[in-house]
Amino acid sequence: MARSWREPPGHGIAICVEIQAWLTREAPDFTIQSTCHRREQTEGVPMGISLSAIKRAVAAAEVLLIFPAALFVTGLFVRDLQPQPFEPAHTAERVVMWYAARPWTLWVLLIALPFAVLVIGWATLIRSWKDDAELRQAARHTLATIRAHLATLFVAAATLTAGGILGMVAIHMLTD
Repeated sequence: MARSWREPPGHGIAICVEIQAWLTREAPDFTIQSTCHRREQTEGVPMGISLSAIKRAVAAAEVLLIFPAALFVTGLFVRDLQPQPFEPAHTAERVVMWYAARPWTLWVLLIALPFAVLVIGWATLIRSWKDDAELRQAARHTLATIRAHLATLFVAAATLTAGGILGMVAIHMLTD
């Protein structure tokens, strides 16, 4: 029986329950590990396309969209690490100057694309939060764990911050 992807949400669960009932009647010794709750069709998503595949595609698209802005910001940082004639500062300066020579890059690559990533990401996170009970449970569990080990997390954050500061000071001392 071919199923249309426009069937109402929850219809896939009813079919799974019917199959499980039939298997239980016909093969009582056969154990069933149900994954039917994961196969429920989400409204607006064609059958055969999993939500995890959609999330992976959205993640890949967001990485591609944010890459030009990340490249520019990285170039700004790297060009100040050492004098311009040396690499990688020279290449970073060329990247920054390429962006500076083209006014459209500010609007498209540094504002529009990151804004698109922000909007798409926010919408994806809201949909995931609404549709995925496991995600909500994992978030609650994570927050409870953070609360239980808050002092240790502050020690870890302070340690990482100190390491980062020492690294920046060392780079500054080496470049002067």
